[in-house]
Amino acid sequence: MRANIKISRGIAGRVTITFPYDPVHVAKIEAIEGSRWHPKEKYWSAPRSDGILEKILRVFAGQQIELDPLLKSLEFERRRKEVLSDTEKELKLRGYSQKTQKAYLHHINRYVCHFMKGPRQLDEGHIRKYMLHLVDDEKVSRSYHNQAVSAAKFLYECVLQTPKVVGNLPRPKKENKLPVVLGRDDVMRLLGVVTNLKHRAILMLTYSAGLRVTEVIRLKVEDIDEERHMIHIRGAKGRKDRYTLLSDVALETLHQYWETCHPKVWLFPGPNADSHLTTRTVQKILEDACQKAGIPKHITVHTLRHSFATHLLEGGIDLRYIQELLGHKSPKTTEIYTHVSKRDIGRIRSPLDTFQKV
Repeated sequence: MRANIKISRGIAGRVTITFPYDPVHVAKIEAIEGSRWHPKEKYWSAPRSDGILEKILRVFAGQQIELDPLLKSLEFERRRKEVLSDTEKELKLRGYSQKTQKAYLHHINRYVCHFMKGPRQLDEGHIRKYMLHLVDDEKVSRSYHNQAVSAAKFLYECVLQTPKVVGNLPRPKKENKLPVVLGRDDVMRLLGVVTNLKHRAILMLTYSAGLRVTEVIRLKVEDIDEERHMIHIRGAKGRKDRYTLLSDVALETLHQYWETCHPKVWLFPGPNADSHLTTRTVQKILEDACQKAGIPKHITVHTLRHSFATHLLEGGIDLRYIQELLGHKSPKTTEIYTHVSKRDIGRIRSPLDTFQKV
């Protein structure tokens, strides 16, 4: 059945509406600010302002409508920008980090673009369908899936104030993956092949203090406390400050680096002295060092942090102190290193080793 109500893009920034005469519809169209009847052309028009399409569609709710695709696209783009702007403001007001803001906005943008509709037009069924699309079609990781769920919950609970929509939205079961850890010999070989002083200092500090990559690149010269042999980590994950170790060996390398490069504000400035290095630059430094050292494992900068914690545990340091040094909120996060440490497992002899001869 062909639609007898047409909404299309008119001239001079207006929207045209054509429909069979109905006094109820006429009264509602007349109530829209700026609407006008064109007796010669036999159609109504309204100014193409924000939200106008939504008002017109409400007039003809439940009826078959022929909608100009371009007009629909323009209205969707308006809604998309509006929800992203509202979400960004709410994230800033709640003090979320730049990294989390970027991730949530990415997920919300993908979600609304998938259906080409504003989020208020979508319900729990749409969200579940989208999550299944990520899992079945996109084959995303569980961490990506979990972050998409977090973004959806933030959107509906905090921005749109409709928590019921996501109240029953499940999270993916958490993976129990063990961290990749380098042995002490691998760490020594890795650091030994790095000849660039700046690069060597970066990797040394990362391993010797158990730093996240974002923490090492944001270090300032004033954060290095030589007298107390400590490093002040400011505004780390969860907006928390903490102190961690400053190794004597790392400090010696830092002194050589300072005398050569003379950093002023940022300890490891980028090409522009007013900004610090990027995380990708540090990862590339590590990749090059791994290649030179002949380390076959696929590792990231975070592997050095994992190795720091594991080596401390194997050295007999209490798990509570390691938790403090790493800045973990929960001791359960730190306990994962007990599964990769050789401190206790290394003392156990295989029953095969008790045989006299095989």
